Amino acid sequence: MTHRGRFAPSPTGRLHLGNLRSALLGWLWARASGGEFLLRIEDLDPDRSKAEFTDALFQDLEWLGLDWDGPVWRQSQRREVYDEALAQLAKSGRAYPCWCSRAEVARAASAPHVGEEGPVYPGTCRDGASPKPGRQPSWRFRVEPGVVRVVDALHGELVQDVAQEIGDFVIRRIDGVASYQLAVVVDDALSGVNHVLRGEDLLSSTPRQVLLQRALGYPTPQYAHVPLLLQGDGKRLAKRDGASTVAGLRALGWSPERVVGQLAGWSGLGDGTPVKARELVPGFSLERVRREPTVVPT
Repeated sequence: MTHRGRFAPSPTGRLHLGNLRSALLGWLWARASGGEFLLRIEDLDPDRSKAEFTDALFQDLEWLGLDWDGPVWRQSQRREVYDEALAQLAKSGRAYPCWCSRAEVARAASAPHVGEEGPVYPGTCRDGASPKPGRQPSWRFRVEPGVVRVVDALHGELVQDVAQEIGDFVIRRIDGVASYQLAVVVDDALSGVNHVLRGEDLLSSTPRQVLLQRALGYPTPQYAHVPLLLQGDGKRLAKRDGASTVAGLRALGWSPERVVGQLAGWSGLGDGTPVKARELVPGFSLERVRREPTVVPT
């Protein structure tokens, strides 16, 4: 089976070094395996996604010497595909409409805040609920009891009880936009992605994605979640930190070789010496990638 990886950024700002390290490592993993590397634009959020950031990320990747195979998919153009997946889940009883607002979920939930999903959903609409005038429903995935086990290439086995820790989670928002969890699962499967390398901040999302894959009859890719690049205060790099973006470093006179060499050094693949991306391919091995977060100067 041909290795097929991907880089899937959101065009909500300029790419920072954390984004670019994931892109570089995913690209190296694919190229060293003789495989393919896809690029997907995750522009589901119409309020935050900007065309100028999409254009800029193309330029940044090309400047660093990272290429990609095939057409670039844009999630904003794939709403019908996500709707079809939702319809399949609804038909099988694995998805249902939820008329609760976030405030109502928070008031009804007895568990504390959990990650990006907020409080554990208490199941208010799980067995059916009456529509509320003037309000559109979100749609939730019905999580059955039991733990999900995922083997990550860098972290080993991850075990999560999604029903207890997350509950039934949203797969389409009130505004009709597919959730990240649903869109990423559908796009990875339909584009044939079988290797996913991304930041470890998304590790906790993986069990939910595995549940969706199983419910939709999709295969589960090999996952590898790389440790984050952190600022001096221990917080992860963010797009608002201009000095940590490729654009900011270019303005300071950095060459693409210097940026790639620094990313490789922080990843355990070198000593920080300037190097072209393609020169790292022959010696690349996922086993060499550092397992601990790295604090970088910003």
